[in-house]
Amino acid sequence: MIEVRPGGRRRIDRVLAEDYVRALGDLPLADLRDRRNEAAQEETDLSYLRRLLHVRIDIVLAEQTLRSSGGTGSVVDRLASILADNALGPATGSGRHQPLEPSRAGEHRRQAEALVGDSDLSDVSALSDDKLVGTLGTYREQEASVSQRRREVQDVVDTLNAEIAGRYATGMASVDELISRERGRPGKDERTE
Repeated sequence: MIEVRPGGRRRIDRVLAEDYVRALGDLPLADLRDRRNEAAQEETDLSYLRRLLHVRIDIVLAEQTLRSSGGTGSVVDRLASILADNALGPATGSGRHQPLEPSRAGEHRRQAEALVGDSDLSDVSALSDDKLVGTLGTYREQEASVSQRRREVQDVVDTLNAEIAGRYATGMASVDELISRERGRPGKDERTE
């Protein structure tokens, strides 16, 4: 489970803190963008962890299907097909384009691998039926937790984007200032704050 620790130092602790989206009207535009970017990076990392868990769920389900059908062979031999089937399924995500790369890919991979304890998923055929059921339950529980936190972070990103868009809509910020900022020249909102 992904726990959020009030006052914690991790990015998810900051992004999901109650005061992260409080009094946004008082923040300079640059600070709003920084918060939005930080929250977007957390969403990207959670999405990556979620995908890792989906792959592991698919592998365990494939092994269970193989056993129940009396099939022969190995799930590892069919891994490319299993992963392709998952990739071709209907999209169930937020529909957001995420140009960011996961910042903690190794950490998330280790977290997903740790969920099976001392079991090696590269040889799911060696797991007992009970262990497969338990592993699947653990992965699904963890995926539900990650998905919930991801939705919460998406709400934060949406709130920050709405504040930024509102400033552009009301003239409190301008595209010309954004272009100047991107070119390395401070815009009016950065000079006056």
